Amino acid sequence: MMQRSEGKPSGIVPSGAGSAKRFTGAVLFLGLLCGGASAKCQDGPDAGVDWSGCSKARLLLANDDLSGSNFTRSLLTLSDFGGSKLTGAKLVETEVSRTRFEAADLSLADFTKAIGWRANFGQANLTKAVFHAADMGRSNFAQVRAAGANFSKSELNRSDFSGADLSGADMSKAELARVNFQSANLSGASFGYSNLSRARLTGANLQGTDLTRSYLYLTQLGGADLSGTMGLTQAQVDIACGTAETKLPAGLVAPQSWPCTEDAE
Repeated sequence: MMQRSEGKPSGIVPSGAGSAKRFTGAVLFLGLLCGGASAKCQDGPDAGVDWSGCSKARLLLANDDLSGSNFTRSLLTLSDFGGSKLTGAKLVETEVSRTRFEAADLSLADFTKAIGWRANFGQANLTKAVFHAADMGRSNFAQVRAAGANFSKSELNRSDFSGADLSGADMSKAELARVNFQSANLSGASFGYSNLSRARLTGANLQGTDLTRSYLYLTQLGGADLSGTMGLTQAQVDIACGTAETKLPAGLVAPQSWPCTEDAE
């Protein structure tokens, strides 16, 4: 008759030992991971640098080459990137409030869901940049080159786009209340379902601009040429503010409320 062994089978770890080893390994892994992240944040500024998740407020990096860099979910408030090269940079969910990007090259940069209250992008190259669902209220975009840029579902209330090139840009479903588009190139841009209440479109190039279902309550259209726009209806015109110089598409007429009173404007 075979006798049962009273000892533990060879190669089997005692109960609890495996869990302890796994726990120790996890702690070591997390330590290495956190240490790696901390070390990454200490890397010097350079093209392709990975500062994702890092706190880097008050940086002075004007005129640097940071193309292809990753700043995803990082903190870059009160920093200066004026004149820097940031082509293709990733700034997804990044905080850039009061940060200066004046005259920087941000073509193809991704600011999806970024927060940039009072950020300064004046004269920057934003060609095909992405600001989808970004919050950039009261920011300066004056004279930017943003042809083909994506600002869909973004919040840009009270921002300044005067003299900007937004040809072919996607501004659909965006919050654009009181935004200044004076003398901007909006040809071929889409403002479908966007909020343009009290925005200023005086002197803007609106050839081929899509205004389908956009909200034009007290929108300033004085002297604007809307004859080449798409999707504009009489109901939208009736709540906007135009003048005798405003040109409308065929079939639409200026309401008796034009020009608006100073109080309405």
